[in-house]
Amino acid sequence: MTLQDKVLERLQGLDDAGLRRRLRVVDTPCGPQARVDGRELLAFCSNDYLGLAAHPQVVQALQAGAALYGAGSGASHMISGHSRAHALLEARLSALYEPFIDQARALYFSTGYMANLALLTGLAQADDTVEFFSERLNHASLIDGMRLSRAPVQVYPHGDVAHLEQLLKESTASTRVIVTDSVFSMDGNLAPLRELDALAQAYDACLVIDDAHGFGVLGQQGLGALEHLDLRSPRIVYMGTLGKAAGVSGAFVVAHAHITEWLVQRARPYIYTTAASPALAHALMTSLDIVTGDEGRQRRETLATHVRRLRELLYLKHWSTPPTDTAIQPVIIGANTTAMQISSFLLTQGLWVPAIRPPTVPPDTARLRVTVSAAHDIDDVSRLARALNRAEREFHDYESY
Repeated sequence: MTLQDKVLERLQGLDDAGLRRRLRVVDTPCGPQARVDGRELLAFCSNDYLGLAAHPQVVQALQAGAALYGAGSGASHMISGHSRAHALLEARLSALYEPFIDQARALYFSTGYMANLALLTGLAQADDTVEFFSERLNHASLIDGMRLSRAPVQVYPHGDVAHLEQLLKESTASTRVIVTDSVFSMDGNLAPLRELDALAQAYDACLVIDDAHGFGVLGQQGLGALEHLDLRSPRIVYMGTLGKAAGVSGAFVVAHAHITEWLVQRARPYIYTTAASPALAHALMTSLDIVTGDEGRQRRETLATHVRRLRELLYLKHWSTPPTDTAIQPVIIGANTTAMQISSFLLTQGLWVPAIRPPTVPPDTARLRVTVSAAHDIDDVSRLARALNRAEREFHDYESY
């Protein structure tokens, strides 16, 4: 068989298991009202939690950034691509996180995936006997970063602090690194970060927190899980993304200045890639103004209201909705094919809600990943709830029959 034949056979296997993914083309700016593959839909699938991706001030700042700095950076940060816009953004982020991380210094990356690869492979080079302790439901970028580091990895069950402590007790590594998401991207629940921080202190470990879905949403100023829980520790290494609640693109790592400088010197995904457009960094300064200001607070309040209303209106008896008050509100269905059928049914109702299947989630936990935004209105949320309630009744009755 040729390679093409083998690939075709594997693709057929994905089809048979209900696991083939499909790209959809969006013709409109990111927002609740979307034109997708030529159809007008109400979208509940974006990570634009505060509705800033098409915010007029952010768009204007991006245009102004392009006028100031051009379209691209032209080189890696270490050659000539590190612009004044990047430096100003990093200084701003460093100052925001100084209350939580002693001698905080931030580093801007082109994507969150890139940031996690750089962070974890870089940390593994800081000591010959680094050992990682990874939460089972961590994001793929964290998992891949630890794999690429070639350091030993111990995986502990989801939220199981006691199991993690036992692993830390048994470890003989001179440098232990606990690695976790804050808000889990497919479940919407929050990691037990206070307990993890206590373990980091007790066992002289570093705590890496991926706050991709917390930054901008949690905390009075939107500074994420650290502000939300008032976590202050020199042991924390924090990663936040800037393409979700912040509405633009990229990510940042903030840690003690010594650790950040080590990443500059040794993190290959940072050193050997072209820097992101300075115009993006310029736009992010305006985005940060909104996130940390009164408008950001109001948008977080609106988002929280929408989440509460959705949960109040859902009357699901057979599908489960994990207890979470974050913007991620999964509806767990189980079978891959059923989840796909329900997602397709919602499309006929003008609603875009993606079905998430293994390997992104564990087997037999295929789900609808509902994400709510401050840009939705209360009628949008009510419409979604009615459609989900109807879908459960119709599909469950059909399956029972």
